[in-house]
Amino acid sequence: MMQYKKLGKSDLTISRIGYGCMSLHPEQKDFLSLIDRALDLGINYFDTADLYDKGGNELMLGKAFKGRRDKVIIASKAGNQWRPDGSGWDWNPRKEYILKCAEESLKRLQTDYLDLFMLHGGTIQDDIMESVSAFEQLLKEGKIRYYGLSSIRPNVIKVHTAYGKVVSLMTQFSLLDRRPEEATLNLMQENNIGVLVRGSVASGLLVDKPARDYLGHTSAQVAEAALAVKAVSQSGRTPAQTAIQYVLQPPAVTSAVVGMRTPQQLEEAVGAVSAPQMTPEEIKYLQTHIPARKYESHR
Repeated sequence: MMQYKKLGKSDLTISRIGYGCMSLHPEQKDFLSLIDRALDLGINYFDTADLYDKGGNELMLGKAFKGRRDKVIIASKAGNQWRPDGSGWDWNPRKEYILKCAEESLKRLQTDYLDLFMLHGGTIQDDIMESVSAFEQLLKEGKIRYYGLSSIRPNVIKVHTAYGKVVSLMTQFSLLDRRPEEATLNLMQENNIGVLVRGSVASGLLVDKPARDYLGHTSAQVAEAALAVKAVSQSGRTPAQTAIQYVLQPPAVTSAVVGMRTPQQLEEAVGAVSAPQMTPEEIKYLQTHIPARKYESHR
């Protein structure tokens, strides 16, 4: 059975497994049935961004949630601007652009408001107050309910935290990327900012993908990490569920936002909530066998 947790200082109560909708693509014929099943399983948090498929991801969700908007919590993001030739995107945290992004996201999602709107990145050189001004205007206009930050950079996270306005932080966190344990999780807990985790299975490296170098870990260390996860995955809990449970256990974490492309992945991820919970000994075993790294830049 799904569990729920309040997102930081907001009034949003979200499922402990969220749907990372970047994994869904416009040409995917079964996306509506996946969304339907996710709702049946108790998922109420769906995460997208204007960057995904150049807005196509939001269009999909707008279609999926038409007539049942009240049953879901929709989060989107802004700040990355596609180049005219479509070759890539550039960072643009200016107020005018964020306001424009919000209007376009609302149209694509066929809704009057976003439950959560996030700044999709950030640098320490940004005029943070200009970005905050955009989000505050959207709040006053009723176009968003809350706003947050999506970033892995400790220095950017600290600055936004200091203003005391964001209710959430989306950040990468897994057994192969334990950097948030050193730099941000405690800060978020102290400031009642809910953490939304992405990347909990490290692009599948902790589950079934061939080992390769990853974030300072050698391929041999990645292989050892996968073996450690497998070693503590007792009967009734798969390696993927172990990896997801690990990121859910810090008090600051509200939800693991998981990319799920198939019905099997969906069922397995949701099952992490009700699977046998890891013991303190198992958690210590994983931490001992998978070395933590620190952020080397953006501190």
